[in-house]
Amino acid sequence: MYLADAAWPDLSSYFESESIALIPLGSTEQHGPHLPEGTDHLIAEAFATEAADRTGFLRTPPVRIGVSPHHQQFPGTMSVDPPAFRDYVESFTRSLTNHGIDRVIYVNAHGGNITHLREVGRRLREDGTVFAVEWMWDESIPEQVNDVFDHNGPHGGPKETALIQHLHPDLVHEGRLEDARDGGRVEVSQDVGRVHGARTFYDSIENSENGVFGDQTEATAEIGAELFDAASDELVALAEWLDEQPFEDLMPREHVSTRS
Repeated sequence: MYLADAAWPDLSSYFESESIALIPLGSTEQHGPHLPEGTDHLIAEAFATEAADRTGFLRTPPVRIGVSPHHQQFPGTMSVDPPAFRDYVESFTRSLTNHGIDRVIYVNAHGGNITHLREVGRRLREDGTVFAVEWMWDESIPEQVNDVFDHNGPHGGPKETALIQHLHPDLVHEGRLEDARDGGRVEVSQDVGRVHGARTFYDSIENSENGVFGDQTEATAEIGAELFDAASDELVALAEWLDEQPFEDLMPREHVSTRS
């Protein structure tokens, strides 16, 4: 069920029987010369929709602009200040609890949102309002993602390229895949941008002239379909697991005491 398409009587019926919401979040930011700036939110929406269709759980409208200051040097990138992003997500999540939602999955596809979504989840859990957990598609199938690519990349690389080739092939500039590879950084390691153990960079352009990493020419729509199906299975399993948990088991434990 998609919240924005439903009439309130139908939503009332959902809230009477279910308590889970899937919230897709992404970004609007550069993804190299070959992918659309909406890559992350398109991916997040696709996963949330697939999981909602398969489980019957509620999907909310997407959050299409996230925390992306590290991509601001590239035309078109939009970003929200972290405190504003956290407060906004917390606020609309709390609004869902007015209707009976007490567990939420943030279906996230943008790395810059991760720490902020986890912070929001902690705030909401600590006051007993709702259990909200952040889910990132590639973190659900890390071995499979790494196995299918020789040169994976954290941003605009073959994994995101393959997913968009599968989900929205009309938005991929296939003739620019080699330019994306040759103008970016193919080899990615933990040592990139680090000096004597310190991370010395803040923006993606400092490590990649065109803002992307990995070898985009390794991507295919067929690989994208495989990754999408595998990660969707994980999201569905997470939603079903969350639905089965007693709410009190999801809340913080009592303070430890040494008294008998």
